Amino acid sequence: MIVKSSEFITSAVKPSQYPPADLPEIAFAGRSNVGKSSLINKLVNRRRLVKTSSTPGRTQLINFFLINQRFRFVDLPGYGYAKVPAGVRRQWGAMIETYLTRRPCLRGLVLIVDIRRTPGRQEDDLLHWLDHHGIACRVVATKADKLSRNKQIRPLRAVAARLGIADEALTLFSAKSGLGLAAVWGQIEDMLGTTP
Repeated sequence: MIVKSSEFITSAVKPSQYPPADLPEIAFAGRSNVGKSSLINKLVNRRRLVKTSSTPGRTQLINFFLINQRFRFVDLPGYGYAKVPAGVRRQWGAMIETYLTRRPCLRGLVLIVDIRRTPGRQEDDLLHWLDHHGIACRVVATKADKLSRNKQIRPLRAVAARLGIADEALTLFSAKSGLGLAAVWGQIEDMLGTTP
């Protein structure tokens, strides 16, 4: 995939603030601080299209980005370990569920996990929920560069087993080295149903 243009469009908390549903969208979800912003930035070959932070829970809105004037990436708020009030976490959950169920142009979701952390119930619940609603999902394990190649195999298998997917259905990714970049783009193109 050659990305010729990428730009931030808007942030939203409710459907009335979404852009018109006139282009296909790929959403990105994952725990707080899992490397979601870094993944999106690497995909579009931009350092700061999506703001990155070492502070979990920094993304608190649904952020829309226009890619190649042909489709959008949608950055969903991180979930899990963010040190935010429980009421805010509940609002995020409702905001994300509303987007996922009411967005007719959504073509699929990239679920991002950290290769060094075993996924928990939230990832299980999300995968089952997506399956129930017929939303395509691909799983990407980020921060692969934090482990040597030999030490990637065991955690990869553990993550895949925990999520109930085949090892080969889990894509290893590194924003630092670019490992897995072409594979993730291939999955995105597959969910879009065409080569953008």
